[in-house]
Amino acid sequence: MNEPTDGAPPLLEMRHISKTFGGMAALREVTLSVCRGEVHALMGENGAGKSTLMKILYGVQLPDEGTIAINGEQVVLKSPIEAIRAGIGMVFQHFMLADNLTVLENVVLGAEKLHGIGDAARARIREISADYGLSVDPDALVADLGVGDRQRIEILKVLYRGAKILILDEPTAVLVPQEVTELFDHLRELKAEGLTVIFISHKLDEVLSVADDITVIRRGTTVAAVDPTQVTARKLAELMVGSELPSPQTEESTVTDKVMLRLDGVELAGAGHAKLLDDIDLTIHAGEIVGIAGVEGNGQAELVEVVMGMRRPSAGRVLLEDRDITEAGVREIREAGVGYIPEDRHRHGLLLEAPLWENMILGHQTQAPNVKGALIDAKAAKADTERVVAEFDVRTPSILVTAGSLSGGNQQKLIVGREMSHAPRVLLAAHPTRGVDVGAQAAIWDLIKAARREGMGVLLISADLEELVGLSDTIRVILRGRLSGEFDPDLVTREELGAAMTGADGSEGDLR
Repeated sequence: MNEPTDGAPPLLEMRHISKTFGGMAALREVTLSVCRGEVHALMGENGAGKSTLMKILYGVQLPDEGTIAINGEQVVLKSPIEAIRAGIGMVFQHFMLADNLTVLENVVLGAEKLHGIGDAARARIREISADYGLSVDPDALVADLGVGDRQRIEILKVLYRGAKILILDEPTAVLVPQEVTELFDHLRELKAEGLTVIFISHKLDEVLSVADDITVIRRGTTVAAVDPTQVTARKLAELMVGSELPSPQTEESTVTDKVMLRLDGVELAGAGHAKLLDDIDLTIHAGEIVGIAGVEGNGQAELVEVVMGMRRPSAGRVLLEDRDITEAGVREIREAGVGYIPEDRHRHGLLLEAPLWENMILGHQTQAPNVKGALIDAKAAKADTERVVAEFDVRTPSILVTAGSLSGGNQQKLIVGREMSHAPRVLLAAHPTRGVDVGAQAAIWDLIKAARREGMGVLLISADLEELVGLSDTIRVILRGRLSGEFDPDLVTREELGAAMTGADGSEGDLR
């Protein structure tokens, strides 16, 4: 691991940090030491305490015990304002941007006294962008920007406020591979300029490629501080969850001739003459996983929303087995046997201020065991929630706490448990393992593979090429709202998929 070469103390030291919520220990005597000018990875499974530790460093929460020192001087950070004054900035996993404002307006919001809100601020944003390779137009409307651009804006916001220590909470969770590469280039630029980055992640390969030092915490306790050049991904997995690195690889084919879901010539109109979906033909059989690969924003979300009844296609038909569900609503489609793991769990999967047992009812409020006659059966719903929490290892002190109090990975496990518990005939799984650790990832993969063996049809959308290649029986690439031909996951290379995803292969319709 890196050590200060001049005898100076570490830039940041957190010692014996403890924090309890409702009688449940989130952190127990955690220690973290970070050197100046390094990318320091903080790793751990979901619910291990990574985000809680960083929220304490950013002043969002106060520790019950322990101390924080910056440049060898002990500090008490009672709010994010105090953390910002101490040179600490945090980019949260879920971006905090106003879509109806420009980049400049988002960056200066709350920091108008630094450089005003006009040309001086615009010049400063351009200067920071140039210094750190964060190319963003200050006058662009955030609503028009993609996920990668939005993340750069969040980084710009903390740099604009003078941060020297940047905390990035699961920064690659919403990025496709090309955007991950760009982000890591930005991190190296930040490091070269003397800034320090704390990188919260559970993705082993990414951490090993970009980190200078790694601290691993498990169930609220520091278990190791390791040098990435001296540790393997398998060893990191064992440190994190006590198990070997999982693989998504499916077993022998279980695909049958029975058609579970079919889209015939489906189109979805966009603004003007644009088509968000263009002549989509797609068939999923019982026992088949069809994977959809593509750079985010090419129609994946719209495809799922059409099947789920959240949008009406402007042309074509959607059939569930022999039943036409093109004009059906979301409730009717769910009751017909379509499960849904949404891309954005906060927007479409959870009520963050509601308790876990109420979240377990969402989308299934007309189905057993949640109802008795025409009324919600709270007792049965709570009992079912207890079962799902135990079966899917959702780490929570109680089913009465709010969904928003759980870590992102535990929120995802709750959603997966909810959907799989109702044994759908077709499952729409949009990024089902996004934001979860290797242990939870393996469990979700096993559930999807088990459902496939039992005859479920699965539409899998993922930015993780390993996941797509490992789980899918067939892969289709979506580009500008159109599907390319079928790719055999056993034969196609990642380079070929990448070329098809960006249109570089020039053969969108070819069969592979």
